[in-house]
Amino acid sequence: MFVVGGESLVDLVPAKPGPAAERQPVAGGSPFNCAIALAKLGNTTGFLCPISTDEFGDMLLAPLAAAGVDLLIKQRVDAPTTKAIVTFNEKMQASYVFERGAERAFTKEGLVAALPGGVTLLQLGGFVPIEPEDAAAWLAVAGKAIVGGATISMDINVRPLLVQDEKTYRDQLSQLLDLAHVIKLSDEDHDWLEPGMSIEAHAQALLARPNCELVVVTLGEEGSLAFTKATTAKAPIYSPPVFVDTVGAGDSLMAGVLTALAEKQALTPGRLGTLNEAALVSVLRFGAVVAGINCGRKGCQPPTRAEVDAVLAKG
Repeated sequence: MFVVGGESLVDLVPAKPGPAAERQPVAGGSPFNCAIALAKLGNTTGFLCPISTDEFGDMLLAPLAAAGVDLLIKQRVDAPTTKAIVTFNEKMQASYVFERGAERAFTKEGLVAALPGGVTLLQLGGFVPIEPEDAAAWLAVAGKAIVGGATISMDINVRPLLVQDEKTYRDQLSQLLDLAHVIKLSDEDHDWLEPGMSIEAHAQALLARPNCELVVVTLGEEGSLAFTKATTAKAPIYSPPVFVDTVGAGDSLMAGVLTALAEKQALTPGRLGTLNEAALVSVLRFGAVVAGINCGRKGCQPPTRAEVDAVLAKG
């Protein structure tokens, strides 16, 4: 089983352009999106996150169930669903303001107990490193997964507006990155974390951490990069016939990359770093198609495996 840990929330998205536009709720959250994308690509997937008893919690449960994601924390919580107020720039790239709630309504002991046995991959990211008590709980979850033989992947996905204490955040993120075998970040994450450093140098610094074997960097319209200690690869984006927005694009790409790695029998410590350039290009290409199809839809609506295969079959 693949397990994704981290936040679920409701995006409050403008129904039409303009600062005074009415907002409509859409289920979201980076780990939530990734879990759904993984399941729709054919992976047995569990999601580790509390869900509220409120009506927005009902909204979050529906797409998880439709995709076949196993909700690992069965008992719903009274805290209100976390909300993200979304705005778009002229390129329809999203930015967010957050009101946190139910996705933090856990204990370390509860999270660790909810992680099942037989986990092959634990994917973390989003809000996980932000608060000290949360980071400690997720570090314990990752420790249990590693003891069970799981691969750890981390989507950095910095949320600067939520970071109140930058040093603490960086320290907590660093502890999690030291456990990760696969690390994904965007060029915007890179610019915030290591301003003035080249992406290539940043990738090599991540690869120098104790367990990291593969680094994936998304570059927006410029495509994506993959780095191992042995080689580097680059792939372009896949442009859908009609572009709508970028909500969930990075989450969808991450799900595609993890799926492609698993199908190459490479999503295992010791094997991730052995892929050659051509294999890494094909991994990035698969992820790009997953992300590109998603960008042809409003909000995060990751594609099925059949939809991805149909695009790839066209060359």
